[in-house]
Amino acid sequence: TLEDRALKICNCNKTIALDAKALGAALKLTQPIQMHTELCRKEVGSFQESLKDEACVVACTQEAPLFSEIAQTANAPTQLKFINIREHAGWSKEGAQAMPKIAALLALAELPEPESVPGVSYQSSGQLLIMGPTEAAIAWADKLAEQLEVNVLIMSSRGGELPAERRYPVWSGKVKSVKGHLGEFEVVWEQHNPIDLEVCTRCNACIHACPEQAIDFSYQIDMDKCKAHRECVKACGAIRAIDFERAERERSERFDMVLDFSAQPLIRTAQPPQGYLAPGADPLKQALAAGQLGQMVGEFEKPRFFAYNEKICAHSRSSKVGCNQCLDVCSTGAIAPDGDHVKVDPHLCMGCGGCATVCPSGAMSYAYPRVPDLGARLKRVLSVYAQAGGKDACLLLHNAGESRTLIAKLARRGKGLPARAIPLEVHHPASIGIDVLLAALAYGAGQVAVLATPKEAAEYGDALEKQMGFAETIANGLGYGGTHFRFLATDEHAVLEKEIWALAPAASVAKPATYNLSPEKRTTLDFAIDHLAKQAPKPQEEIKLGAGAPYGQVLVDKQTCTLCMACVGACPESALVDGRDQPMLKFIERNCVQCGLCERTCPENAITLAPRLLLAAQAKQEVMLNEAEPFNCVRCGKPFGTRQMTPLKFQPPEVPEDGARAGYYALLARLFYSGPDAALLATIGGADEIAIGAEQSALADAWNKLAAAARVMEAEAARLEYDEILVGTGKAEVTPYASYYLADTGREKILARLRGELAGWGLARSGGAHEPEDHMAGLFDVMRHLISLGSEDAALQMQQGFFDRYIARSYPGFCGAISKSEKANFYKHVAHFAESFLLVETEALKVF
Repeated sequence: TLEDRALKICNCNKTIALDAKALGAALKLTQPIQMHTELCRKEVGSFQESLKDEACVVACTQEAPLFSEIAQTANAPTQLKFINIREHAGWSKEGAQAMPKIAALLALAELPEPESVPGVSYQSSGQLLIMGPTEAAIAWADKLAEQLEVNVLIMSSRGGELPAERRYPVWSGKVKSVKGHLGEFEVVWEQHNPIDLEVCTRCNACIHACPEQAIDFSYQIDMDKCKAHRECVKACGAIRAIDFERAERERSERFDMVLDFSAQPLIRTAQPPQGYLAPGADPLKQALAAGQLGQMVGEFEKPRFFAYNEKICAHSRSSKVGCNQCLDVCSTGAIAPDGDHVKVDPHLCMGCGGCATVCPSGAMSYAYPRVPDLGARLKRVLSVYAQAGGKDACLLLHNAGESRTLIAKLARRGKGLPARAIPLEVHHPASIGIDVLLAALAYGAGQVAVLATPKEAAEYGDALEKQMGFAETIANGLGYGGTHFRFLATDEHAVLEKEIWALAPAASVAKPATYNLSPEKRTTLDFAIDHLAKQAPKPQEEIKLGAGAPYGQVLVDKQTCTLCMACVGACPESALVDGRDQPMLKFIERNCVQCGLCERTCPENAITLAPRLLLAAQAKQEVMLNEAEPFNCVRCGKPFGTRQMTPLKFQPPEVPEDGARAGYYALLARLFYSGPDAALLATIGGADEIAIGAEQSALADAWNKLAAAARVMEAEAARLEYDEILVGTGKAEVTPYASYYLADTGREKILARLRGELAGWGLARSGGAHEPEDHMAGLFDVMRHLISLGSEDAALQMQQGFFDRYIARSYPGFCGAISKSEKANFYKHVAHFAESFLLVETEALKVF
């Protein structure tokens, strides 16, 4: 607490209206505050005395360098913290009313430093590539060659001349790509000129030989002048630096830094990577850029600004793209698609936090500071402000650079900040998402204003204002009147003054929240929304939100939904769940992030999204979207399919071999539809061991291993294993649909073709039936039916055609995925047996 620290308060030559007694009471101090007038001058001895304490809080940032130097000179181990109460509070038109704000700002010194974050390292040995026109590139190469390892890539040779001494490598060509960051750039270019400068000896023979004078002292051929006499080739002779028919044109090299003199930068992200400087043709900008290069040699470290949990990322599933928000907002090109997820290059990330702000699930989170650390600051400053008598708190979040300077300029040249406007520093304004905004309201803030520079606004303003729009809709919908969120984009103190003083107070909660913020975004949002709803002037059960909101419902057309559960498999947030052994589709609305993956995955186009915030209790409960009455298997009695489905009437096969085949297919259908019960395990385990013969050794071995596994397997463990692998909580680890493994054809086309065939055989679904026809268990059941039709050539051809179209190319991927699962114990033997049996089937059916 502040009680345990030396507290140095100065009224800066009496320019700040400070009441020591009232301030001490606001901070709940037992000892009186000593008020200073010239702490940095005549009263500096008082500060020196405080260096005997373990910690010291100085209410001045202007003289922080002086006080730090004094402490360093004295070798004092005292922990120093500096708080700006002058520009942030005292120097204001309302400075006399700013005591609650001053107390709140000072109270921040009580908080521990945020937990450190992992670092990201750079190593640069000084390998520099200068790209651009010959004249500028060579001139700067000569200047920098003494201090850096210079390399030159000439992109335009006109008007330039190579140096007489070969002090550094020189190439020429057209750049195809520049990728990377400080210490690890890769540049790819195409050698488009016949003269290879790396091989050229600069003997000038080609210059003298060229009848068109198409070659100058840049040692490049002007192809507009060249008449293809090839005299230069003859003059070059054995050196062979000139080749008009060069086969290998593409080249690449790695560098630590890149100095790009192109008219348009080759890396065009809003924030280029560290180590890449693109001053263009402006001599002053070129000089300034060159001056920075020497500071980029050595080892460097920066914070890893983000954390990423791919398990809840809603970017993509099965090649269907859902959420792209982090990709769209990133201004550095640090984020790229990576299959179902995204990947972030920490070396390219500059720490804006925009990705975490727009991420609806919280898969991408900000770590500098983490939300719980920022929440602790919000909670502390707002509680002390309120306890000290402050009202209508308006948080003003700003960066540590231009925006902090702008606030100081406003205090010096204008009216300063209103007494209720509490400035808080963050690394980047784009990191403030809807979770922080609503949490601030729950903690008692009436408003949150975010101050950004015009450059920051151009990159992130739309995203931040969109988040503020959702938060405002929620606050207003609950009856909290007024404007609670404002994005201020300016670098002029007069504009800031006008905007911040014109901001009228807005309604706030009667009782501030006391919980701490969670590292999980959705948990923080749940707490904030629930608190605001409980305190709401106008309680609501539902608030309509705009498109792109992180909350909403999923609407299902029951007439077209087949309960195939593709949406369940696609949902990354466990918002859509199935009925386990029952044909049901259920929905937990509070889990839904409105990513749209379910809508894009649904083969029947039966799903639409409806953004809203549901505040009723059912938002966190499973709600039935669609269901059908199950149909029990005629053999085992287990639910399989639905009551409306046309039952298959199986006839006993006449050929004993076909009886075995039908039995195997029946067993696989049963095992892949649901976990085995005790009776089935006993049946499998009690079967006679098959003698391993030469012809079917693999199949016999697979059956014997399956039987052995069944003998030691408990039914409940087998059921749980099945559920974990083929059902899952929201998303199965292994997809049980054949169309998933038939990548060359869309699922809709496969289902349409399959339905047509089944209809032609009299197996069409009746109206309202709900069954995914391409479920592997269902396909095995159909094969059993086809075997029951007999062994005539026509029947065998039906079996072969069906097997080839739907099973032969899907079972290797399906069984392979189960075998690779770390959770597979019993089912790895089931998959091995299935593979062995179906391999035999593949060979046997080839003859028809």
